[in-house]
Amino acid sequence: MSGTLALSVNLNKVALLRNARTDNNPDLLDFADIALDAGAAGLTAHPRPDQRHIRASDILPLATKARERGVEFNMEGNPFCEALGDYPGFLELVRGAKPAQCTLVPDANNQLTSDHGFNLNKDGGKLEPIIAELKQLGCRVSLFMDPDLDQIGLAAGVGADRIELYTGPYALAFSQSSSAADAVFKQHCDAAEHAHSLGLGINAGHDLNLANLKQYCRLPKLAEVSIGHALTADALRMGFAGAVRAYADICAETGIDAVLTNG
Repeated sequence: MSGTLALSVNLNKVALLRNARTDNNPDLLDFADIALDAGAAGLTAHPRPDQRHIRASDILPLATKARERGVEFNMEGNPFCEALGDYPGFLELVRGAKPAQCTLVPDANNQLTSDHGFNLNKDGGKLEPIIAELKQLGCRVSLFMDPDLDQIGLAAGVGADRIELYTGPYALAFSQSSSAADAVFKQHCDAAEHAHSLGLGINAGHDLNLANLKQYCRLPKLAEVSIGHALTADALRMGFAGAVRAYADICAETGIDAVLTNG
């Protein structure tokens, strides 16, 4: 049975541009509509405590927009981030928005961008009750992970529905040589096959772009890619709708050859 690889457009960098001024230009909800009209299957937002791009106040309107358009809203963030100033804490935001998918990421408050997956030997015990709560809220739970087979085994054990493979090292290898990219891609394929054998769905994201996405879309059982930075940069040349269409076209060429029971 085949299915379509979903493109979820991350709006963080659109919000970063908006935050450079005091008005609401560009309007995130307008750009959410542009992305969905151009072929995106969902919307992603990663609110951080410093609110340097997506703000806490953006979350409920984006979740509402996704529900109105009949698509999934994916919230990314560190579940251990507590309230800071007018940031109410990541879990509090999730409780209010009830996104279709919650992607938990182990990034520190002062981190420039996500750059590693969870160490579940360290954090698994703390994550397990959080994952249980999120699933009670109706969220599918995905954990940001490196392609480490042992760690992926632990992800299944703490109750995750999916993993999101961190693709930064793959993107770096792709920029260096085809042989380097092939070696890292093989690690990710092995990780995806292992995750699938454990009943986990597979998402991916970070530094995927128009050059490297076509190869990565061949990853076994890949269900969703979340892309924001490169897509927004390409939009400076192609227009936002044109950039979304370019990424969506690559995803449309690829189908997943199994639909997992956990969605």
